[in-house]
Amino acid sequence: MTNKQSSQWTLDIKGMTCASCSNRVEKALAKVPGVLSAEVNLALETANVSGLSSEVTVSNLIAAVVAAGYQAQEVSQNTTDDFAAAQPVDAKNYSWWPVALSAILSLPLVLAMVANWLGWQGQLSGWLQWVLATPVQFWLGWRFYKAGWSALRAGTGNMDLLVALGTSAAYGLSVTLLFSQQHLGMNHHLYFESSTIVITLILLGKWLESRAKRQTTEAIRALNALRPEYASVLHNGQEVKLAIAKVVIGNIVIVRPGERIPVDGRVQQGESQVDESLITGESLPVAKKAGDMVTGGAVNGEGLLHVNTTAVGAESVLARIVRLVESAQAKKAPIQRLVDKVSAVFVPVVIVIAFITLLAWGLIGGDWQVAILNAVAVLVIACPCALGLATPTAIMVGTGVAAQHGILIKDAEALELAHAVKTVAFDKTGTLTEGHPKLVALESATGTADNVLTLAASLQAGSEHPLAKAVVNAAQAKGVLLQLVKAMQAIPGRGVTGIVDGQTLYLGNTRLMDELGVDLSILKARSAALETEGHSVSWLCKSAPLNVSKPVNEIKPELLGLLAFGDTIKPTAASAITRLQDQGILTVLISGDNQGSASNVANQLGIAKIYAQVLPEDKANIVAQLKLTEGLVAMVGDGINDAPALAAADIGIAMSSGTDVAMQAAGITLMRGDPALVADAIDISRRTYTKIRQNLFWAFVYNVVGVPLAAMGLLSPVIAGAAMALSSFSVISNALLLKRWRPVHKK
Repeated sequence: MTNKQSSQWTLDIKGMTCASCSNRVEKALAKVPGVLSAEVNLALETANVSGLSSEVTVSNLIAAVVAAGYQAQEVSQNTTDDFAAAQPVDAKNYSWWPVALSAILSLPLVLAMVANWLGWQGQLSGWLQWVLATPVQFWLGWRFYKAGWSALRAGTGNMDLLVALGTSAAYGLSVTLLFSQQHLGMNHHLYFESSTIVITLILLGKWLESRAKRQTTEAIRALNALRPEYASVLHNGQEVKLAIAKVVIGNIVIVRPGERIPVDGRVQQGESQVDESLITGESLPVAKKAGDMVTGGAVNGEGLLHVNTTAVGAESVLARIVRLVESAQAKKAPIQRLVDKVSAVFVPVVIVIAFITLLAWGLIGGDWQVAILNAVAVLVIACPCALGLATPTAIMVGTGVAAQHGILIKDAEALELAHAVKTVAFDKTGTLTEGHPKLVALESATGTADNVLTLAASLQAGSEHPLAKAVVNAAQAKGVLLQLVKAMQAIPGRGVTGIVDGQTLYLGNTRLMDELGVDLSILKARSAALETEGHSVSWLCKSAPLNVSKPVNEIKPELLGLLAFGDTIKPTAASAITRLQDQGILTVLISGDNQGSASNVANQLGIAKIYAQVLPEDKANIVAQLKLTEGLVAMVGDGINDAPALAAADIGIAMSSGTDVAMQAAGITLMRGDPALVADAIDISRRTYTKIRQNLFWAFVYNVVGVPLAAMGLLSPVIAGAAMALSSFSVISNALLLKRWRPVHKK
């Protein structure tokens, strides 16, 4: 069986005006052979398509969009030279001049209408009204006819079709009455102002909408603006100014005080304070010295830095952040599925209601002029634009403002789910504690403590584990000479093994010692005392290599000693737990450390539910149990061993100070290792979801209330047009209020 590879494409869609349009494009793309999924974002005016690379081509996708009555082109993919996010809203910004010209031509008609309401004699001649209204209807309003006809040809309807039908009916009625005046000598009131004002108001609404949409993508533009265009590179002892696209890995980049760091890299020379606030949300400058990593986009403080480039272009942290935010903004939230189902049948239903309104008023009331105007009001007020924009605009603003404060949300589903979290499970080391443990105690069972330290440090010399670093650092501080280790191998969830000076050594937790059959009695009391104090204990033993053909009791392992480690609880951990509990969220600690160490941390932080000495694979099982008993579960972790639990949780929250594996498995990544951001992530999720519900409420209210009022003759076409124009703008403006959100510590 051949393995079919899938690919993803992003299309820039032109011509969409409402939720019905985005639904039509989505369905057309989904029907292309080989397409696995298609998601269209009305606010961004883009389509994200996933399909089999062997069957799907860009030309096929574009052809499907064109057949549906719209235009499409592929968005250029991020490359090493250009990772800037596509910003379709900028390119499609509606121009102001059609609005202004339409308003100028409509103004005399409006003044005449107001004068008539006030009982003044200010009626314009019918032919002058026709001259003013015609260019508005067929020139400035041509976009409605064009888009409406495209939708009609594709067998669907959209906002433009409703506007074209409604304004054409008002315009056509006025022209008919104008000619009957000339032939029959009757003085009819004309309704040119209804069609022109409606078109003007809708053009104004679309212009305001486009300006508001632009603000929803400010976070992406702000992130893109962080990368400098040029970098000063040290080449053959000389400083050379290069375009950022020409900088390669290994180049030494010179960053002067006050300059923005152009690349990701490691400080080779110099010391400084670096402002990373726009990347991680950390308000205070971070001290950097030789050996420390720096991130492109951060601002250098007072020192001169020489930075060895480790990542450029699309592989930089900044580029990955941009892609993550873009991806989240382009995805649909689960709640949007309901909206899509409603909007799919919305336009046909509105046309039917308008037709019934026309017949009811015409046949029962006998006044066909009033009947036409009421039908026009129904068509004009019933715009599904607000429905289509309610969810994506809130998500765009929510994910954008979260990213600016160091909270990266991978997809809309994670953002929507986070508001309903009932339980937050934390890993301990590196999540609630600093993750930089120190060796606090060393005990020997048979020889000297220095011998235990020498063997343990030699065994751990090649490991990146925090406990291993603590052992090696302690050995270096004492000037211990490390020995060569052979066949070093990690034992997941237990420890490590290797051969040092001809001895097979095992260094690990109590579980590993029990499996090896090691007698720990000689140091058991000391171990218990250290664990009671909250320290983690590791044991060192020597043994013949494990052989499955021999019983464990024939291996005859020998205990050499124990090592105890202490870690510091993060300063914000206690307040973070308190905030979550104040929100009615259950907090849980899941740790691979011993019961004493886990209990000590949990007691200090006020966490009542503890799972200690848990293997990595068992963490996922515990999370699954919590989902059954405690509701929606979020898991917070930072290490490779947390990845299964992060994936098993309803929402995985990873610390960026941890591993790429953990971040890949998580739906939310915290750009700095601050537990307080967990509560902030849930807070912005709740606020965003509240905005979504508010937007959907008002979008439905506009139509549920407006359509019956229009059908009953209680709304004129002018009022209906104003309400429709304001509906989309009000929904976007409400979403933009999220930009005022700040994490608790910054309020």
